[in-house]
Amino acid sequence: MILGIFSVTIFTLLHTLLSVVGIAAGLVVAGGLVAGRRLDGWTGLFLVTTLLTNASGFGFPFVKFMPSYAIGALSLLILPVVAYALYSKHLSGGWRTVYVAGSITVLFFNVFVLIAQLFHRVPALFVLAPKQMEPPFLLTELIVLGMFVWLGVAAVRGFRTPTG
Repeated sequence: MILGIFSVTIFTLLHTLLSVVGIAAGLVVAGGLVAGRRLDGWTGLFLVTTLLTNASGFGFPFVKFMPSYAIGALSLLILPVVAYALYSKHLSGGWRTVYVAGSITVLFFNVFVLIAQLFHRVPALFVLAPKQMEPPFLLTELIVLGMFVWLGVAAVRGFRTPTG
């Protein structure tokens, strides 16, 4: 039992659902940023589900510290800064860039962990990279990193001025 009320299976299902919704909402938000648009409803969904995904990741029983915990901890440090830039500073001045860069970063972190989980849990991918140090895994993560760097630059450029 996790938190005294969830079986590991149910907790995993909820965590995964939050993660998938967070990634989907984050991709919509990122698209809005590139187009220079604020999508407040999607942004709220992205921030809440990403927060819950990262926090719930620490609810799983574990024996050793894994990279996903470091990524989750980094996300949990970045998310309040993103929320502060958006809700307290209202994206004024440099806070606009902080918001965009932070949002794209935590979205990348979630996708990074998703890829790691896919390589760990999907048999065809596991065979290609059982230790997640093999070229197929590393190349996949490198390509995704490159895509997110491009997305981040495009989002900062696209979301320079308030357009709604």
